[in-house]
Amino acid sequence: MLVHSRKGRWATWAVFFLLFLPLFALPLLVVLAASFATNWSSALPSGFTTGHYTAATRGASLQALTTSLVTAVTASLLALVVGTWAALAAHALKKRGRRVLDALFMLPVAVPSVVVGLAILVAFSQPPMLLNGTRWIVVLAHTVLVTAFAHQSVSAALARLDPAYEQAAASLGARPSYVLWRVRLPLLLPSLTAAAGLCFALSMGELSATMMLYPPDWTPLPVQIYAASDRGALFTGSALAVVLMTTTVLVLFAVSRIRTKASYR
Repeated sequence: MLVHSRKGRWATWAVFFLLFLPLFALPLLVVLAASFATNWSSALPSGFTTGHYTAATRGASLQALTTSLVTAVTASLLALVVGTWAALAAHALKKRGRRVLDALFMLPVAVPSVVVGLAILVAFSQPPMLLNGTRWIVVLAHTVLVTAFAHQSVSAALARLDPAYEQAAASLGARPSYVLWRVRLPLLLPSLTAAAGLCFALSMGELSATMMLYPPDWTPLPVQIYAASDRGALFTGSALAVVLMTTTVLVLFAVSRIRTKASYR
């Protein structure tokens, strides 16, 4: 095959760099450079300062980062609980029932997130479920948007799970609850941590639905990045974006370490 030859490998690497660098790496590097820049007089930013990071890690910016972390962690945990419960329930259904449940959970992903935000705004703006103007409506929107990914991840793991372990525990007289907590869920732990990491990353970067719902006292960091770029403060916005990326990557790295340890249990 082509990729087994030396020319094929060189061609594959060339195509990879031609696609990866302009589309993925270069924009991120420009944002990183802009976060330290003082002016933009040519094709690339120039000058050097760390003052943008001083502004990005204090006051309202630090509060926005804390808001994003609290929202993402809360939404990820809720999505993991709901998605896992639904996946376990769907696994016991027939094929048609599983398809219906999968479609219901994928519906928020199939429509634009701004539509989900509008739907939640309309649904929770009147008593008795009045959440509009509170932080919980933002948490709810993030939970709705990321639960589908938790559900799909756990469902895929359940399909690959060897039923022999559960059958062995049941044959020894273990109760269904014992089999669930001591056999099935521990076997699913790597997939659960992967789903939690994915939900966290998606929640940290969510903007469209959040823009329609956030109250003044609960402003996530992506909203502040948008506001900074909208008023022309591109360098401050770039520093905020780097802080957001760094925080997300560090949390995902910690989740990856947990997942690796869980895989070897």
